[in-house]
Amino acid sequence: QMALNEAIATYRALGAEIIEVRFPDVKQIVADWAPNCAVEAAIAHEATYPACKDEYGPVLASVIETGRALSGLDYQRLLLRRMAFRGRIAALFGTIDLLLTPVQPFAPLTLATISTLGEQPGLIADLQRYTCPFNMTGNPTLTLPGGFCEGMPIGLQLVAAQLGEDMLIRAGTAFQAETTWHRQHPTL
Repeated sequence: QMALNEAIATYRALGAEIIEVRFPDVKQIVADWAPNCAVEAAIAHEATYPACKDEYGPVLASVIETGRALSGLDYQRLLLRRMAFRGRIAALFGTIDLLLTPVQPFAPLTLATISTLGEQPGLIADLQRYTCPFNMTGNPTLTLPGGFCEGMPIGLQLVAAQLGEDMLIRAGTAFQAETTWHRQHPTL
């Protein structure tokens, strides 16, 4: 939270008007992200999978199998939820120029925790809470170094409206001109 507050102060000093917004609930859209990606992976690999299945690793093969197994009805429901969420985000961007969020809701994970992610679906969902929604809506994002927590770098994310990359890059460039986080490195 401290890094986010510092970023807000930096943007205020640059002349930005900061307003707090209510963001739509992301729980369902985060849950929909994995099956959506699985269907996309199945389509992307349909020329070689399952014909060359033995050449695939178990994780990618499992993702592709999940995508191939999703029913058309379930996929259509997912697409309808995705379109509705995209509409809510488009409406939000009718009231703001950019959105500033954390990249993840907690300190960087240890390698020990990362090695157990497959056993912790709740942790995976928490990790995806600030990024997957924009993968599902197609909004452009920019992740910037925003500080350190427990000796590890943390990121901040700027999000723009559809086709708002020019404003996104200008805002990111302005932030980096006023801060030095992008020049610092963790002690390894």
